[in-house]
Amino acid sequence: MATAFCNLNLCGSGLMKLNDYKKHTVLKRPYINCKRLSLSPCNAEKVFPKTLRREVEVMHCTQAFVNSNGADLGTIHGEDKEESISKATLIWRAIKLPIYSVAFIPLTVGSAAAYLETGIFSSWRYSILLISSVLIITWLNLSNDVYDFDTGADKNKVESVVNLVGSRTGTIVAAYSLLVLGFMGLTWVSFEAGNVRAILLLACAIIFGYIYQCPPFRLSYQGLGEPLCFAAFGPFATTAFYLLQGSGSKMMHLPFTGPILSASLLVGNTTTLILFCSHFHQIEEDKAVAKISPLVRLGTKRGSWVVRLAIIGLYVLAFSFGLSRALPITCIFFCALTLPVARLVVSYVQENHNDKHKIFMAKYYCVRLHSLFGVALAAGLVVARTAPKISIPRLAFS
Repeated sequence: MATAFCNLNLCGSGLMKLNDYKKHTVLKRPYINCKRLSLSPCNAEKVFPKTLRREVEVMHCTQAFVNSNGADLGTIHGEDKEESISKATLIWRAIKLPIYSVAFIPLTVGSAAAYLETGIFSSWRYSILLISSVLIITWLNLSNDVYDFDTGADKNKVESVVNLVGSRTGTIVAAYSLLVLGFMGLTWVSFEAGNVRAILLLACAIIFGYIYQCPPFRLSYQGLGEPLCFAAFGPFATTAFYLLQGSGSKMMHLPFTGPILSASLLVGNTTTLILFCSHFHQIEEDKAVAKISPLVRLGTKRGSWVVRLAIIGLYVLAFSFGLSRALPITCIFFCALTLPVARLVVSYVQENHNDKHKIFMAKYYCVRLHSLFGVALAAGLVVARTAPKISIPRLAFS
């Protein structure tokens, strides 16, 4: 009906339709109450004869009635839509399920590197390490929400766990309970494997996670979150999982070889890229609480170029490690298959770095790249053990 009202002043048959609508009582009240409004757009007495004056008044009154109430209805509809979207997505965003790839990839790559060296893979040990890692990542997410809530960084973050649950105390108690359980699992596997070096590396990774976000350190507020993330998930965690896989006797004396050192650097690169891109949509909030993230210093434009250079550097390193025999040549082949995803990340960030709502998805594209690149890297390490070796001749200069 509102569409018919809005078209009355645009078509020649409007007055005929109007006479039909006048029979209904729905138009009587707007006409009586809006007589003054109908004369404001134009002087009906001078423009129209008396026989049409009433129709003109009704048209203007109805148009004003529809516009005002339509705007209200549109606003209400928008609020209902936003509320429905929030209910459907807030829990998903709070859980951050895709982010748990940062627990899966270091363990998988480290285990694949150990399999390359020893030919041994322990599925039950892998399972316990994965569960423990997930518990520790959950601690990171929950405690990060709590401490960002304390500083005000998550004041407008509706998907914050503290805002959803409504209890800061309950959230922080749950976070540290999960940390204790996760660390107990890591410690048990380390002692069962008889490798003290592994638990020391994992302890360092957890300490880096603590000083990254927890008081009194909060080094992420000084822009040091990315280096800490790189070290924790790359050289520390990936190498520790490499040491924990396989038999205790072999892994106790397993050296830090080229494959694990190279692979850990690549894992640290992709993990850090997720953290970097997670700041694009919250620069204003970070500035308000004096959180000097790298993107607060750089801005979104230069930040998009950092993402481009980081991804180019990722593949340059991977190909360099493969050609120098630090990684098997099979790793080059499998990692090259992820280039379309890397290109998607670069183009998306460069096209949407100024759009606060769209750039929110950048970190999830980085999660996709992190997961696929890590699986490709692990596949290359496993295939190198099972398939015939392909040698690359060294370049000789005389």
